[in-house]
Amino acid sequence: MRIQHEYLQNLMERVEARNPAEPEFLQAVGEVLESLTGVVEARPEFITEGVMDCLVEPERIIKFRVPWEDERGQIHVNRGFRVQFNSAIGPYKGGLRFHPSVYEGIIKFLGFEQIFKNSLTGLPIGGGKGGADFDPKGRTDLEVMRFCQSFMTELFKYIGPDTDVPAGDIGVGSREIGYLFGQYKRLRNEFTGVLTGKGLSYGGSLARTEATGYGLCYFTDCMLKDAGRSFEGATVVISGSGNVATYACEKAAALGAKVVAMSDSGGYIYDRDGIDLACVKQLKEVERRRISAYVDTHPGAEYHAGCRDIWNIPCHIALPCATQNELDGRSAKALIQNGCFAVAEGANMPSTPEAIQAFQSAGVLFAPAKAANAGGVATSALEMSQNSMRFYWTFEEVDEHLKRIMRDLYHNASRAAEQYGAPGNLAAGANIAGFLKVGEAMLAYGIV
Repeated sequence: MRIQHEYLQNLMERVEARNPAEPEFLQAVGEVLESLTGVVEARPEFITEGVMDCLVEPERIIKFRVPWEDERGQIHVNRGFRVQFNSAIGPYKGGLRFHPSVYEGIIKFLGFEQIFKNSLTGLPIGGGKGGADFDPKGRTDLEVMRFCQSFMTELFKYIGPDTDVPAGDIGVGSREIGYLFGQYKRLRNEFTGVLTGKGLSYGGSLARTEATGYGLCYFTDCMLKDAGRSFEGATVVISGSGNVATYACEKAAALGAKVVAMSDSGGYIYDRDGIDLACVKQLKEVERRRISAYVDTHPGAEYHAGCRDIWNIPCHIALPCATQNELDGRSAKALIQNGCFAVAEGANMPSTPEAIQAFQSAGVLFAPAKAANAGGVATSALEMSQNSMRFYWTFEEVDEHLKRIMRDLYHNASRAAEQYGAPGNLAAGANIAGFLKVGEAMLAYGIV
């Protein structure tokens, strides 16, 4: 990637030299720096006061071993990570990911993105991320508990309700959060809001499970309405079948759309009559089975091994909700040719730069992840607030807060894009709006 601004290009080259073999992190940094050319030209103090140089370096990286014993008595050792990237506007906030693909570069990419996403919510939370190269799939509850307890035995030293508040992510759901929080509570002998995504019986928030998927649709709805379009009567394809995809499907259907495809890491299902979400929830949330089992009870549906071709299914709206870089240039062209008029990212950075370029060149409405999927972390921050107050809000109250946050987030990103010469470019607008709040705080602190 070549950035037109000389200083930002030199900074990008230094980032590349310091972080070799971390393509996801480099991609994320390059995309943000490219968006900020107009900002640093208008506000050179962001360069002269060292804000830009500090922005691309994590405040702290914690890396540790996680030994645990399986049910056969065999000892395993995984690697654990926590990247505390930026605390300029509040305590570090970001999920924990348990997946074999996890390494330092993935966590840095996610933590860097989290800075801007959290800033965009308007809430006082900084950016962080963590995880381990552990795969909970196929492991018993006892094995997952042992791993989580070992992981938290190291991590607890570095987190706290006013320091760093992790949450869930891929591979870390309600089961894992329960084990992690139980170990933190045991080690610290205190009951605080140090983790979000907790169960309702021990400090969790109503609507947290639904928040990322619902928020994705609330943001997308604002984008569609501004363009004179709607979910009503639209055909939607969603990748993934975790929390984000599941509740994006639920809310898209409630807004009048028909969702015809979903996926997991093995393949995808296509049901031209509309996805039976109750069946998907039963398979994934209760039985923990592969999505391929859907066709056992829905003979009119199709299952296809492999995930890439899901984007060949004709649709009006595409919601990639699985993982990073799942939607490439070839897939983007297929969507465009089949009449797709809007793409909104539910996963973190699911579209490659080539795909984004294709969408923008074709006039496809595009909602970037750091804005469109911010509903989850926004509701996590609402959970933090409820924990601090020793109080709770109803589902409807949390949902109303979420709608307002996503509506304001959309308008802030749209205005920032307009102000800095990129009208309609929500990817640039989200980067700019997210950066300005963080950058102003960093300037206020002096050398950061």
